[in-house]
Amino acid sequence: MREERELLGRRVGWAVGVGCYVLAVIAGMYTLTDDVGLAVQIALWVVHGALLFLGVRKFGARESSSYAALFIVVVSSMAVGVADLAREDLTLQQRGETVVATVVSERLEEAEGRKSRDSFYTLEHEDGTRVPGPELRTTSDLYDVGQTVTVIEDPEADLRPQTPGQADAAGEVLGAAGFVLAAVGSVVWMAWRGAVTERETGEAVGRARLRREQEEKLREVLRAYPADRRGYIKVSPGEYPALTHGRAARIAWEEGLRAEAVGNRGAWRFSETVIEEVPHR
Repeated sequence: MREERELLGRRVGWAVGVGCYVLAVIAGMYTLTDDVGLAVQIALWVVHGALLFLGVRKFGARESSSYAALFIVVVSSMAVGVADLAREDLTLQQRGETVVATVVSERLEEAEGRKSRDSFYTLEHEDGTRVPGPELRTTSDLYDVGQTVTVIEDPEADLRPQTPGQADAAGEVLGAAGFVLAAVGSVVWMAWRGAVTERETGEAVGRARLRREQEEKLREVLRAYPADRRGYIKVSPGEYPALTHGRAARIAWEEGLRAEAVGNRGAWRFSETVIEEVPHR
């Protein structure tokens, strides 16, 4: 019992460690998104996947470790991507200024295959100055030239102006949180799966050991027990729960005996000659 508690404690500790590592990688990659190029990011994700595979493999469910590690890397990268989308909206909400602007020109994105074409609008303040930053962007043609629209502009001109509805980052935050939970949940699931696999393996090993012990015991009985007046050696099946009658017949056959198939009355009977032999396997 003490060993089981210690093993459970180590497994829980390792699961917590791997889970914290996954969270740290997500936070780190989110921080590095704007500082390193795509090639470096891909290389870092590959290294992360390799280390994660080794960590998940220690849980014991080795047949699914590679798939679990790949899934965790994918959802982690999606969490970073969605969180990065939310970062611009949150930044714009924090430092942006709400203004009423007029659409002075509009253009449609160039066609690229069957991809939908976004609309871009150049905006000006009431005093004729241009709204700082890139053009306002929408996924459909919502505004006409001369129409007024309320937007949040970035005084530093780094971010694209957005309407208050566009700048709502609640959806992206919830999406990123969902991907993070999926990544951490996968770590927990693999820890549980490893525990189940370990228990099943231990039970299988225990059954195999018990079967070998009972087989050896039956061999000793067949070699030593005297036969009754009818020439049978009787044994109780209850003493050999890990053996089937067919397996017992096989062991008897290897010892030069036969297993009786009829008239046993709750016992196994063995003799050199029988009325009907039990098929052995």
